[in-house]
Amino acid sequence: MQKLKVYLSGEIHTDWRDQIKSGCEKQGLNVTFSSPVTDHPASDAAGDILEPESEGFWRDHKSAKVNAIRTRTLIEDCDIAVIRFGDKYKQWNAAFDAGYCAALGTPYITLHDEDIIHPLKEVDAAAHAWATTPDQVVELLQYVMG
Repeated sequence: MQKLKVYLSGEIHTDWRDQIKSGCEKQGLNVTFSSPVTDHPASDAAGDILEPESEGFWRDHKSAKVNAIRTRTLIEDCDIAVIRFGDKYKQWNAAFDAGYCAALGTPYITLHDEDIIHPLKEVDAAAHAWATTPDQVVELLQYVMG
């Protein structure tokens, strides 16, 4: 069976990534997973490696660039991305990742509840599938892997 590289992007406040990983493991799928840094304070401080900034804008700007090294590299290397939008926070970075996947021609699955269909209509229109549960994502991956 082929090995599938799956990038898990988006919402960091629930265990959806773990659910997908364990579901794939239970199905015996040959999948490797990658993701952005999911520790929020660590991600916000990524630019501090270079030298801490006193102003919030420049700290965020520097950290975004450092985080983009990881994000872009992993998205460019993946076979498929799963992009999760939660209900509590607006995940602008996830929308950006979806756009990047669309620009690269990398297939992606969106994962979100029905109540945010409207604000995600463009993101969903470019997606290859929309799932509402991590179990559906596992089923999609299983199908794709044949």
